[in-house]
Amino acid sequence: MNKERMITVTNFSKQYKGFTAVKNLSFSVEPGQILGLLGPNGAGKTTTLRVLCGIIPPSSGSLLVAGHDVARAPIEAKRNLGYIPDDPRLFDTMTVWEHLAFTAAAYKLADFEKEAEALLASFELAHKRDTLVHNLSRGMRQKVAIACAFLHDPKVILFDEPLTGLDPQGIRGIQQAIRDRAQAGAAIIISSHLLSLFENLCTHIMVLNHGECRRFGTMEDLLKEVGHTDSTSALEEVYFSITQAPDQSSDTAVVS
Repeated sequence: MNKERMITVTNFSKQYKGFTAVKNLSFSVEPGQILGLLGPNGAGKTTTLRVLCGIIPPSSGSLLVAGHDVARAPIEAKRNLGYIPDDPRLFDTMTVWEHLAFTAAAYKLADFEKEAEALLASFELAHKRDTLVHNLSRGMRQKVAIACAFLHDPKVILFDEPLTGLDPQGIRGIQQAIRDRAQAGAAIIISSHLLSLFENLCTHIMVLNHGECRRFGTMEDLLKEVGHTDSTSALEEVYFSITQAPDQSSDTAVVS
């Protein structure tokens, strides 16, 4: 598998009217890797994702998606990016299929129908093809957003709380879809408060607190810190030991 870095963040900081949301963050993610962003509310997780996908600008530093600077070459970066926010904004008066067709038009995709049908089947939405999204459950709306994000086969996929509103069957399906995308070569970042999600999916973990990287490592390395290798309680122990410890200087993280 090609090990070219698909996400490269260097000395990234973001300030809001004197408040520093993210401070001097550096990391990279390669194809096939799944990086979990872990941290308390206000740690800088969502800000990092929103800057990476070009919704808000960085205050300083550089952020590259598939080699394209998100500030200087936003169109090229977004062509390679799929982003699923924690509360996807869909069009209430459009059907599920119309959302996919709209997405295909936005990305100038020709002959998208076969892939769109496959995504509907994969997310168990085929029977809702012609349903207005206004009439869908929260979990189904989440699936529609993910299907739209996958349609153009992005090299980089960003998830912010991807399992919101999903039932157990939906959770299992989304987890498998994430694994499949990583195995196909996508570089993925997931932000969530669900520790079990990280243990089940992520190859690497970054713990953020007060906008700084407090710890980075593979899942295996982080769990070994507390003498375990396979329990969610061990990941909880790592998380609380880092986020509740006295303030410390930040680490620079490079996923490799």
